[in-house]
Amino acid sequence: MTKAPKSMETVFAEWRQDPEYRAEYEALEEEFAVAAAVIAARTHARLTQEQLASRMGTTQSAIARLESGRSKPSTTTLAKIAEATGTRLKIAFEPLKRAPSV
Repeated sequence: MTKAPKSMETVFAEWRQDPEYRAEYEALEEEFAVAAAVIAARTHARLTQEQLASRMGTTQSAIARLESGRSKPSTTTLAKIAEATGTRLKIAFEPLKRAPSV
């Protein structure tokens, strides 16, 4: 009898138990956040990658790279995305999560 494959949630939960994996994942958190924000702005505006690219004067593949996290956008690019999606760009610094001192 064959075992049922593990769900992705189960696999990720197991990986997150590994301190090295967790550290690498957290190091990429900012890039994931930027990519997710670009996707959210585009989908909220009900635009395809091609439509967003056209509004910005760039290519669909450039938008795909931004949304995959393979490309880090400049503040100028982020401003263009905001204008093209009818949103407002807001950049913030947040305190780091630190363990309480004893």
